[in-house]
Amino acid sequence: MSEKPLTPIEIGLTAAIVAIEGNEPLVLIAHGSDGDQRAGLPFGPFDAVAHRTFEIGLRAWVEEQAGLHLGYVEQLYTFGDRGRHTKAGDTDAHMASIGYLALTRAADNASQGASFEPWYRYFPWEDWRESRPEIIERSMLPALEDWAAQAETAGSTRALSRKDRFRLYFGAGDGHWDEERVLDRYELLYEAGLIEEARRDGRPAALARPAMPSLGVPMRFDHRRILATAIARLRAKLKYRPVVFELLPPEFTLTELQRTVEAVSGRHLHKQNFRRLVESGALVEPTGVMSTQTGGRPAALFRFRREVLQERPAPGLRVRGRR
Repeated sequence: MSEKPLTPIEIGLTAAIVAIEGNEPLVLIAHGSDGDQRAGLPFGPFDAVAHRTFEIGLRAWVEEQAGLHLGYVEQLYTFGDRGRHTKAGDTDAHMASIGYLALTRAADNASQGASFEPWYRYFPWEDWRESRPEIIERSMLPALEDWAAQAETAGSTRALSRKDRFRLYFGAGDGHWDEERVLDRYELLYEAGLIEEARRDGRPAALARPAMPSLGVPMRFDHRRILATAIARLRAKLKYRPVVFELLPPEFTLTELQRTVEAVSGRHLHKQNFRRLVESGALVEPTGVMSTQTGGRPAALFRFRREVLQERPAPGLRVRGRR
């Protein structure tokens, strides 16, 4: 057995805190105070003495640092790649970060030093509400096609080839764009050396490129990977859990509900089909009150019908967008 001392490990908690405002999905961004001006998610240490659970610790420091009371909170994954918080030759404690998805309605209550920013600023290729994003054809597909045509890395044990993953994740050719594969697409861009984080981390594919395409705003550490995980999880959850109502006010119009689902999923939804889906799912009930804040004709206000949670195991909105 080796007598070499083990590297100590610290546990951090990183939160992708999501809100909706003006039909846009927003994520809370903490502005660097240590000279690193890149965007980053809020994060803080886990205090095993002060906090009984990770989630309690997360809620406590988010309230303390950002002044936010979180609603829905879900643990995503543990991110512990060597190099995420260190530099070459660093012997300090290794940081493992537990990522969380958190939802709030308080997009206008962020404290000084943090602000809510559109998440499509970091993932512009994921917003298909108006049309297929131009950045895909202009900057992504040509570079990915060239990369996929190269020989596989020696010793690769992946079940799918580069070409297969490219077709599957990006819907290349006659393939289908699956809005839930946010993390898969980000990881492929990283592996192909097409995003700034790959160059920062010294990945050979990125260092070999004479110039990097502009593919969204880079983030500190592995925070864009954590945000990609959060977006993918939330998009999937829409279909089998009523999490969308955590982002809406207690009373809302059906148009507001549709716009919120579209904002999160990045898909345009047919109005009548969506309303039939909501009606058949019995997820909402009318309040009997009309809203005059729509800018047009008064619209009926609805609220989430909580009884649906006892009526069936997977009450969500299995939406299908138009392409």
